[in-house]
Amino acid sequence: MELDELYQTIILDHSRRPRNFGELPAPALRGAGYNPSCGDEVVVFVARSPEGKIEQAKFVGQACAICMASTSLMTTRLKGKTAAEALSLKRVFVDFLTKDAPPPPDELGNLQALAGVKKFPQRLKCATLGWHALQSALSGQER
Repeated sequence: MELDELYQTIILDHSRRPRNFGELPAPALRGAGYNPSCGDEVVVFVARSPEGKIEQAKFVGQACAICMASTSLMTTRLKGKTAAEALSLKRVFVDFLTKDAPPPPDELGNLQALAGVKKFPQRLKCATLGWHALQSALSGQER
């Protein structure tokens, strides 16, 4: 199987059967994202341990395949990370999509499946919407 085919399979799988789809009850942190140009909307929920590590991340929303896959893949990478580590991962992911520099080895895992977004800059907001909602949740901008 070619790399493009594998990546396409990962995106389709996560968009059709998103992982960690659903809400977390309070006191989970909550952050929302909305893209008015296409109507995508997601809400990300984060539950942290007493030590401040992410125990669970979930999301709900209605969005395009790229947004759903990206947010689903994001939630699978967050468990056990601190808020600072999660926000660092967001920066690495956005840099991966917007710059020519390759990501650190194994940092992004299956998130690299979204490399095709580089060819379609108008889809950047789709791929990063869930990440912006995560940042909102972790910064306490919305509950």
